[in-house]
Order: sequence, then structure tokens, then C-alpha cells
Amino acid sequence: MFSPQGPTLRELAVQALSSVDRGYDLLAPKFDRTPFRTPDRFLDAVAEALAPMGPFGQGLDVCCGTGAGLRALRPVCREAITGVDFSAGMLAAARAADTTGQARWVRADVRAMPFDSAFDLAVSFGAFGHFLPAERPRLFAQVRRALRPGGLFAFPIGAPPPVTSPWHWAFAGFDAALRVRNALWRPPFVMYYRTFPLAAVRADLRRAGFDVGLAPLEEFGRRADGSPRCRLVLARRP
Repeated sequence: MFSPQGPTLRELAVQALSSVDRGYDLLAPKFDRTPFRTPDRFLDAVAEALAPMGPFGQGLDVCCGTGAGLRALRPVCREAITGVDFSAGMLAAARAADTTGQARWVRADVRAMPFDSAFDLAVSFGAFGHFLPAERPRLFAQVRRALRPGGLFAFPIGAPPPVTSPWHWAFAGFDAALRVRNALWRPPFVMYYRTFPLAAVRADLRRAGFDVGLAPLEEFGRRADGSPRCRLVLARRP
């Protein structure tokens, strides 16, 4: 499915009926050949936006998956880069893809990371749908703890598609199907597209102790009302 080298429909079905970590272990060898991998266009746009704020020292990719986020971290970080994820399979794929061998890969639940004031920049791409809204405060508190004072947590967030867009109904349908699946099947597979609204996220970041700003990612244009289609959230530990 998606490409001749990508997962089959059967493989995706097995993943969807597994737990989140087991599902990604199964998907890891073919993950980069699916649309779920963050496109380079987003990674490059984030790196370009971060460049004037750096250079940074040590960098952290939160929920690193197969390591795509290193493309955004390497241009702006002068020191070591670390990726953290709870899927052993995804980390193995990241380690294999890292031809420089300079990154460090840590297996951990990002809601309980083994870091304390260790990083100057943290990023995350495409992973927040795996956390229920009630889990965000704990996640953000852990990222804040991992950052040094003055450290920055940055991630892109897209504007919700309008009701007239097919994507609005596709995301709504996907979320509804997952809620039904999780009501009927255990273990749950948490992955929702519409549980990470900007206003609530900003409020949770502030409650976790961050100073929060936004920067438009002009690469992706603007909506009819003039608002950016995609923003970079910039949460700084005071």
C-alpha cells in the first residue's frame, strides 16, 4: 500500500489492531515509505525558521520515530543530537538510517524521559496525535524538564481544514473509526487527528511553565482569512 515497497493493507490492519508501540515495531521497516513519515518540506521549513534563533547546542527529537527529525536538527545544532521513542523497531530503523553514527537513540516513554536540563532545543514532528488531551500536561512538563533554562521546544502545527474541505471529513471519519475501534478492542491504539487544537496546546504549554510564541511557516501559504496554514510553536523554558 502507498508504494510497492510500503506496507500492505493486511500489515496495516495488523498494526491497527496492536498496541501503539507494538504497531510501530511492526511498521518500522516500511514506515519511511508511507505518507505518515513527516515530509522533508516540513522539516526544512522548520530548520529554516529556527536558524536565526540559533545556533543551539544539544538537540532532542521527541518521539523521533525513524529519525526524520534529524534533518531539522542537524543544521541548527552544534553539539550532539538525541532521538527518544518508545518503539524499539522505530529506533532500530533510525539507527540504521543514521549513516554518520553521531546521533544517540534512547528508548523511553516521553511521558517519563530520563533527561534533566540536558538540551538546548527540542523538536517533535507528527507524534502528538498519540497523546490524549489529558496526557499533554505530563508530556510538556517532561520536555521542559529535559531542556536547559532558556531552552526551546519547537514544533509545527497546521490550521484545521475548513468544514468544506474533504480533509475535514477524512480526519473526522478517521478519529470516529478509531474511537469505535478502541471501545471494542484492547489494547487501544491512540492516534487522533483532531485532539491537538492550538489554543488548548498553548494553554497547556503555559501551565507547564513555558513562555509561548508563534511563527508563521510562510512556505505553506495562508488561508482565505489571511491566517497561516501552518505555524511553528515556540515554547521556551524561562
